[in-house]
Amino acid sequence: MSDRMENQAAKNRDAAKVLRNRGKDDAAERMEARADELESGRVTDVTDSVSSLISWAFRR
Repeated sequence: MSDRMENQAAKNRDAAKVLRNRGKDDAAERMEARADELESGRVTDVTDSVSSLISWAFRR
């Protein structure tokens, strides 16, 4: 798992805590589920690939 994905998972967990404190349990559960997906490896980080493709396209 990339650093970006680890950081995003941590941010999602922090956001879930804030949402729970505000009484928004459904939204908090969605944020926790997304964090779990990021940590599980089921999500692929393609940011670098997309960035490379865009750079290549603009050079042409």
